[in-house]
Amino acid sequence: MSLAHVLLTSLMEKPSTGIDLARRFDRSMGFFWNATHQQIYRELSGMMQKGWISTIEDDLSHTRKKTYQVELLGRTELANWMVEQSPPAQLREELMVRLRAEAQLESNAVLPELERHLEIHKEKLKTYQSIFAKDFANGHDDDRTLYIHKMILQLGIDLEMGWIKWLETIIPQLHKFNR
Repeated sequence: MSLAHVLLTSLMEKPSTGIDLARRFDRSMGFFWNATHQQIYRELSGMMQKGWISTIEDDLSHTRKKTYQVELLGRTELANWMVEQSPPAQLREELMVRLRAEAQLESNAVLPELERHLEIHKEKLKTYQSIFAKDFANGHDDDRTLYIHKMILQLGIDLEMGWIKWLETIIPQLHKFNR
């Protein structure tokens, strides 16, 4: 997946200025795809050159902000990309490599990092649960778009709960080995 496809998806949901897109990205797509604001603007420029997006002219606006929208070429690109097959994501987690090194060094030096990750996952879980309670407390199982958004968020909640359970299992055991 490329950043362009993430941005096309976001712009399909709502035409946006670059800054609004970057802010929305941080609050939604950014939970599972990282990009800096500079990368977003660079990608928007490339997408404009390919004819995937254009800007909406606003005669009433006196600012230099451009509002981007998806064009037919962008819709076609997104539709073609959407039906491509892709393998399931591979866990690529630096912490797992550190833990493997820890197993060889037998120093328990990675314990503080595991404990820090536990707190990070607990905070992320709280964030996801807060969004879920705010946006999906009423179900939304009758609206296809909202149902899909809800299920993506539910997966995020489930993954965070899995990380927390795993960390809460390994940390005490590693403390026992430290004695």
